[in-house]
Amino acid sequence: MTGIRLTAPAPGWAIDADVVVVGSGVAGLTAALRCAAAGLDTVVVTKARLDDGSTRWAQGGIAAALGEGDTPEQHLDDTLVAGAGLCDEEAVRTLVTEGPDAVRRLIDTGAHFDTTDGGDIALTREGGHHRRRIAHAGGDATGAEISRALVAAVREAALHTIENALVLDLLTDAEGRTAGVSLHVMGEGQHDGVGAVRAPSVVLATGGMGQVFSATTNPSVSTGDGVALALRAGAEVSDLEFVQFHPTVLFLGADSEGQQPLVSEAVRGEGAHLVDADGVRFMTGQHELAELAPRDIVAKGITRRMHEKGAEHMYLDARHFGAAMWEQRFPTILAACRSHGIDPVTEPVPVAPAAHYASGGVRTDLRGRTTVPGLYACGEVACTGVHGANRLASNSLLEGLVFAERIAADIAETRPPRTEPAAVADAGEPVALPAPEARTAIQRAMTRGAGVLRSAESLAAADAELEALHREAAADAEEAGGSGGSGAKAVVPGVDAWEVANLLLVSRVLVAAARDREETRGCHWREDRPDRDDAHGRRHLVVRIAPDRTPVVHRTETAAFPPVRPSD
Repeated sequence: MTGIRLTAPAPGWAIDADVVVVGSGVAGLTAALRCAAAGLDTVVVTKARLDDGSTRWAQGGIAAALGEGDTPEQHLDDTLVAGAGLCDEEAVRTLVTEGPDAVRRLIDTGAHFDTTDGGDIALTREGGHHRRRIAHAGGDATGAEISRALVAAVREAALHTIENALVLDLLTDAEGRTAGVSLHVMGEGQHDGVGAVRAPSVVLATGGMGQVFSATTNPSVSTGDGVALALRAGAEVSDLEFVQFHPTVLFLGADSEGQQPLVSEAVRGEGAHLVDADGVRFMTGQHELAELAPRDIVAKGITRRMHEKGAEHMYLDARHFGAAMWEQRFPTILAACRSHGIDPVTEPVPVAPAAHYASGGVRTDLRGRTTVPGLYACGEVACTGVHGANRLASNSLLEGLVFAERIAADIAETRPPRTEPAAVADAGEPVALPAPEARTAIQRAMTRGAGVLRSAESLAAADAELEALHREAAADAEEAGGSGGSGAKAVVPGVDAWEVANLLLVSRVLVAAARDREETRGCHWREDRPDRDDAHGRRHLVVRIAPDRTPVVHRTETAAFPPVRPSD
């Protein structure tokens, strides 16, 4: 354990369970349903409402070898290519072989996918896939349909859910094993304020951390809470430097911040072209798949062309679809564009890359176990080894499904006994909370220094800005706690301050890893190190937080992950 925790009041209430699942996307709700079906007393904690996570924003679909002539082996090959030499092949094989049946079980749970006239699941293509293997729902509302089906199943099963609750820290027993979580419930409800769910198994399914950047496709709740909790608890994270920037995000202006509308890769899968202001297709000749190359290649292609033209964005041209196809296949995207004064039926859509998906996260094994006993992770918060240096399009929903089921099976098999959490006061000194207004400073430092284009200079500048914010928070807390009458006011613990503390921690770790990786690989693009260095770069960077709050980066000996348990 690190002895690090957030500054927060002691829990004023507690409930007991066998399992607490933190998060309500495809990974969290699947894990919860499977645990409950195995007879485990399961509690779901979610930061907003049950259907407010990243899953419902997923447009394109879920990838699996469901079509005629397609095989898990072909899906594996495409995933390994996209991962740029850093995928764990055993993890990928697990994903692609168990994936088709996992999708069928999702359908049995109540999810309705689009079908052909013959009644088969309709499949499309996205970047990096050599076959049509993307199942979709509602045209471009796949995530919303999956979320609807899983939320309905959770409510039908009458699972205990705690909504509008920000998870704070992991609780552990006297032996250092997981014993639950502390959390803060916002607003009125059965519980309010800081409390605890005491359980011997904790499943992190908290989603991503896109809010560390100024512009992202992630919802406002994606502040890296799960990764930050795991780091404070002493868990290892890996591959955090590999942040995927979605190539085609609706461009709303250079100063636009927060969640931005996504223009799904499936639009390119159906034949849309990327063009510059002169109407020239610039991806042709850069890759055999042109606009359907893996996302890192397309994002780099767009960024290069923007630099060449001195432009702030490029265009996605799908006027040749016609109104009927736009309305039937991409109604969500069409409505989003028109709400911003752009009509894709009659004009090209302005697009630019924005932070989208974290390929790295809390390091797990194939059963979702982390390096902290009793703590599991799945979905975007986890690093299973599936994605490597760059996620293949639409593998994320599948990863959430497959590894959530594996976690539930492991917990049901082991059924660890409930233990008493150690007193919070024994967990060490709390983290000094940054002021809530530091959020913008963090996001701008990360966007400038650790965005699509990175260099030693830009990363050093970001690191310096982040460390200054870290030191400033510590100094203010020390002054406010002293008796010298300095006038400094301690930051009041609350949701805004806790979120900023999480954003600052994960940003510092991301930058530490990005500085250490002195090569260009996947979605980590170093301008000053433009070549891939397989001799030294085909290694994972594993990071933990030392008791003095500094990130410690360790490079693995091979492209394979070491076991999460010394005895394995």
